[in-house]
Amino acid sequence: MRWLSRPWQLAGMVLPALIIYSLYFTYPVVYSVLQSFTDAKAFGSSTIVGAENYTSMVDDPLFWSSLRNTAIILVISLCLLLPGAFGLALLLGRRIRGAGVLRTMVFAPNVVAPILIGLIWVFILDPHLGLLNELLRLVGVAEPPAWIGGTTLSPYSIGSVYVWQTVGFIMTIFYAGLKMLPGDVMEAAELDGAAGLKRLRYVTVPMLRETIGITTVLVITGSFKIFELVVQLTGGGPVHLSETLVSYTYHVTFGLQNYGYGMALAVITSVLGVAVALGYLAFLRRKATAA
Repeated sequence: MRWLSRPWQLAGMVLPALIIYSLYFTYPVVYSVLQSFTDAKAFGSSTIVGAENYTSMVDDPLFWSSLRNTAIILVISLCLLLPGAFGLALLLGRRIRGAGVLRTMVFAPNVVAPILIGLIWVFILDPHLGLLNELLRLVGVAEPPAWIGGTTLSPYSIGSVYVWQTVGFIMTIFYAGLKMLPGDVMEAAELDGAAGLKRLRYVTVPMLRETIGITTVLVITGSFKIFELVVQLTGGGPVHLSETLVSYTYHVTFGLQNYGYGMALAVITSVLGVAVALGYLAFLRRKATAA
């Protein structure tokens, strides 16, 4: 292995991976950023328009409504998905009968294609023919709410369906983290009187800090990428008021064939997702340093 110590030979080994990475990851990103500064359309040549596509977002009400809907879905995911998945991991991690079957059932929605998940929930949430509103009418609700297709509840319904679809995946990560905790530390904590909620707060949660950080970043980036559920549940309607950032980007780019503005939306969506994730990681580092 002596020849591996020579720099030019090491560079020769790394170079193919660097070329592949550049072709498949770096080039599309750079190309999209460059396109966002042009007025590229489906046909004809394009010209450079500077930051016009970015300044146009300020006066675009559909951009702000899609940003608001994405923020609602993100908040719902952080408030329901993380605590719910952690609670399920604690519950199903106990030695109870049927825990393995229950874990499989909770994880099952994660292996189904999002487009099929959306189709299933259309039959439940449809305001006219859906199962949920039929049940509400049976118990005397004369005018049940429009869970999807309206202007108010659609992002909340999309966020709830996303939580239902993803909770098994996040639960599995928490479950693996709980199983990796050293048994002697947990037994010592119990002998010192830290049992139940006290052990959970002062021993289990601090030791799972990295796992919680990873799952939170996954939830943040996942919320910014929701697309299929929007298309299947609402189609972005009515009049595109239930679009998220990604589905609105798709509509502008491929529906209106305004590639320049669409790439600007894609860049802003990526920057926002990365900024929120990095901000949360910085918060975790400061909290760990202060502890």
